Amino acid sequence: MPRSAREKQRTNITVDAGLLSEARALNLNVSSISEAALARAVRTEQARAWAEENAEAIKARRIWSAGNALPLSEYQVLKTD
Repeated sequence: MPRSAREKQRTNITVDAGLLSEARALNLNVSSISEAALARAVRTEQARAWAEENAEAIKARRIWSAGNALPLSEYQVLKTD
């Protein structure tokens, strides 16, 4: 779903008063900045959790790739050897 179509929800957060004053003095949109930072933190944690959940499969794939030729390697455009 596009971000613009998502429902917004009001919430309260606690931030450093001086930092908030500076942001307001600079006409920064604290809500947008907070939302962007939260979205980035969520993506980072999702990626970390995915990597942790799939660590065994990733390790197995690396081991297999080290001992076998990669599929379709003969069609590789850029050869390194």
